[in-house]
Amino acid sequence: MGADTVLWDDGAAARDAAAAEGFTVADLREGDFAFAALVLSPGIPHHLPAPHPVAARAIAAGVPILSDAELLFQAVRRAGGQARFAGVTGTNGKSTTTALLAHILTAAGIPVAAGGNLGTAALALPLLPDNGVYVLEMSSYMLERIATLRFSTAAMLNLSPDHLDRHGNMTRYADVKRAIFARQTAADLAVVGIDDPLSAAMADDLSTGPMQLVRVSGRGIELAAPALPGEHNAQNAAAATAMARALGVDDTVIADAVQTFPGLPHRQARVGSLEGVTFVNDSKATNADAAARALGCYGRIVWIAGGIAKAGGIAALEGFFPRIVHAELIGRDAAGFAETLARYDVPHRIAGTLDAAVPAAYARARALGAPVVLLSPACASFDQFSGFEARGDRFAALVAALGRPGAMSGRAA
Repeated sequence: MGADTVLWDDGAAARDAAAAEGFTVADLREGDFAFAALVLSPGIPHHLPAPHPVAARAIAAGVPILSDAELLFQAVRRAGGQARFAGVTGTNGKSTTTALLAHILTAAGIPVAAGGNLGTAALALPLLPDNGVYVLEMSSYMLERIATLRFSTAAMLNLSPDHLDRHGNMTRYADVKRAIFARQTAADLAVVGIDDPLSAAMADDLSTGPMQLVRVSGRGIELAAPALPGEHNAQNAAAATAMARALGVDDTVIADAVQTFPGLPHRQARVGSLEGVTFVNDSKATNADAAARALGCYGRIVWIAGGIAKAGGIAALEGFFPRIVHAELIGRDAAGFAETLARYDVPHRIAGTLDAAVPAAYARARALGAPVVLLSPACASFDQFSGFEARGDRFAALVAALGRPGAMSGRAA
């Protein structure tokens, strides 16, 4: 785009690395703030719980705070490109739906680049030809910072409490999510899940247009696709199908692609099986609503959960507790989870770490005849890991080690 850039990071090591690569590094907390825009890493707040000092300076100076997805859109349009943009948001299911839509478009022979909150950052995606489609997973943090980005087709899958420290309350959170439909016209499509009350209400509000509207639900539907178990994935597939149709893909191609979709790591990924026990990595479940979707897919489970809990903990999972024959609890909020499970007479143990929990869970599963050990933490991972990916990778490594000599030495009695 021909922009001059100045970089800053609160960490000295990152600043040194940027300078070594030839970037201009300057302390943006000092001096004149004469910039066209500020681009913040999505996790850095500009409002709640407290604005970063650089964000506060930008707001005071009237400088817009943008996401890199916004800059990608501007770059494509300034280059004269007409590639379309498809956006996916929601509390849960964003990554699966984004990847599934990209898989369908690839199967249809449409040039596609997928990323955003999933995988490749928006500004690292290539410039596509005019018949191409950018499929972007959009977090609420990213949606707070768009100004001109218009999605030809966009989906809002579901809403449940999440990131309330950042957005303040559910009303504000819903408003931020709804921004994915901003600037849509009569030529564009909005896809909204209606399996929760807040999303259904949003669909009703959008029904007056100007965009076209498709409501999707997964209730009472179980797909035959092996990588898409559960009603929640039926809704994800319905959303991806509606978006693919709007982008010109034939139904036969869509149906075949749904069947061949390989799934995503850390989203109900089967990472091993030993002595009749299957191990499922659902580390992406960083809140209770996401964990509910996995718990609902299995009848008898040894559950590994815990970490940094979101508002409300796991009380909302009460309906799934009869499926849990034993729980191994890890992380900062394990004690709080233990209190909740004790109220419902769910057998449990505070393992503390994933390294201790996995062999203990395997031993419990064999002793109690449970066919599944499920890592679906219902928590953020940052107390013990760099992210949910690192947590899931460690789980898979521990599962792989179970059959080795001495691997069960730390198991529960």
